[in-house]
Amino acid sequence: MGEGQSTEEAPGTHSGLPTWQGPFYETLNVGDVLRSRLGRTVTEADNVWFTCLTMNTNQIHFNTEYAARTTYGQCLVNSTLTLALVTGLSVVDTSENAAANLGWDRVSLPKPVFVGDTLWAESEILEKRDSRSNQAVGIVRIRSRGINQRREVVVEFERTFMVYKQHGETAASFPGTDTAWSTE
Repeated sequence: MGEGQSTEEAPGTHSGLPTWQGPFYETLNVGDVLRSRLGRTVTEADNVWFTCLTMNTNQIHFNTEYAARTTYGQCLVNSTLTLALVTGLSVVDTSENAAANLGWDRVSLPKPVFVGDTLWAESEILEKRDSRSNQAVGIVRIRSRGINQRREVVVEFERTFMVYKQHGETAASFPGTDTAWSTE
């Protein structure tokens, strides 16, 4: 880097190109429908690890012989993994700048999820309001659903979260460095 050049870049840019900052309170509008750009295929490891981490002892999630004798004939993906995964898929479009989740409501699981299914999230902004206790944030309520590769809805829920306003307390988290590239 030459003398007088700065490693500092404008917020929201990287090498002069815009970078994703996620939505803020002001950019979320009631009625907007947001669809995840990425899908996520559920693996057997995902299901077994999540089931073990949450200490869920229902064998339908991890015992193939047991699950083969059930209505579904195979292991079911843990339903709370489905909820967590679809919530996660929705974050980039809805709550990447959230200060906190405030609640999940009206969770329903209309279709089962199996290992190998790929899920996407679709969310609609239902309502928003300024926070009464913190001027730096607003409260947003959305409804989301997870859709599999067969176009089936596998989970639906409402979620309420507190999200920062554009000039709130959020800050860039990339630390930067003064060290030159070692491959020059």
